[in-house]
Amino acid sequence: MNRFLSPNSLMQENGIAFIRILIGIFLIYHGCEIFDAAKMREYAAWDMFKKNSTPSIMPYLGKAAELIGGLMLALGLFTRVASLIIIGTMLYIAFIIGNGKIWYEDQYPFLFVLFAFIFIFTGPGNLSLDKLIFKKKL
Repeated sequence: MNRFLSPNSLMQENGIAFIRILIGIFLIYHGCEIFDAAKMREYAAWDMFKKNSTPSIMPYLGKAAELIGGLMLALGLFTRVASLIIIGTMLYIAFIIGNGKIWYEDQYPFLFVLFAFIFIFTGPGNLSLDKLIFKKKL
């Protein structure tokens, strides 16, 4: 019980890895909408996209960023780069598409931004390709 209540970290590397993988799976799930033509047409019909000369490009870019960023995050591959992709995409969704209503209506994209910042600061945790690729040679 003392260890649980202490200010020291508790299985930090494994906990970060679990959260990273789960968030990556959520993003992959949302990014897979890129393969649903009807859903993508629905997004392209939104008012903020209709203003563009090619209204379908932004939804496809956003869904591709969610899919690619989610795959990279789930695998722990270039985790900080994946986090930057997610931050940019989700800030656009929260503040441009959602008009900055992050307290109620569009808080989920903003929460993805906050989680991505955690991975920038902490790294990928255990079970990541980053650990395999960038491990130090002794």
